[in-house]
Amino acid sequence: MKKIPAKKLLECAIDAVKTAGEHASNNSNRRRNIVEIFRHDVKLQLDIECQQKAEHVIRKRFPKHSILGEEDSFGKPKTVMSDYEWIVDPIDGTVNFHHGLRSWCSSVAVRFRGEVVAGAVFAPELGELYTASIDTPARLNGKVITVSKVDKLSDSLIMTGLDKNTDSSIPPYAMLKAIAGNVQKARLMGVAALDMCQVACGRAEGYFEAHIYIWDIAAAGLIVRQAGGKSEQIGKI
Repeated sequence: MKKIPAKKLLECAIDAVKTAGEHASNNSNRRRNIVEIFRHDVKLQLDIECQQKAEHVIRKRFPKHSILGEEDSFGKPKTVMSDYEWIVDPIDGTVNFHHGLRSWCSSVAVRFRGEVVAGAVFAPELGELYTASIDTPARLNGKVITVSKVDKLSDSLIMTGLDKNTDSSIPPYAMLKAIAGNVQKARLMGVAALDMCQVACGRAEGYFEAHIYIWDIAAAGLIVRQAGGKSEQIGKI
């Protein structure tokens, strides 16, 4: 398969993420249309619709590429794996969106043979579009961004989250207490992709959460790295 320029992939990621995010924002009056309720989470009809919107943009340009979305069957791409795999989180922070909070986003990334090469995170109600590719720096609304220069943990603002996993090996409340006790402030917003983008643009010094999934952090992880930071995921998905 001929390698596609990162610029072309990023353009598609931007179009897909904006299409998904704008559909959610424009239909926020339907934010209480629930498909399924889980412990500490909810799936909305708009989650499904926004993923379909993003997929339509991707398929129109790259019909033979694989797509992995949060709303697919768990961890299983919709097509036979190709060298290119798109990773879609149609609404990250669904519970926030469901309750009418403005802190939520859509996220789209693409990886080539396992390496994320382009990604975009769009928070329409905040008016923020974060982008990056392996060939370009991280940007917020077109302006280059960099991570914070703060190097002391005690002076740092750290974003974190309470994971949904009940595995007692990493108790989330104990982890939150440990983080909060060693930093200037810990903040829990419930939007992994957007939290990482706060790190990328220097508003926060770090982000940590256990049991996170690839669709939550694929685009944002690249954005952090291209902003001069470090991003690492431990685990299979």
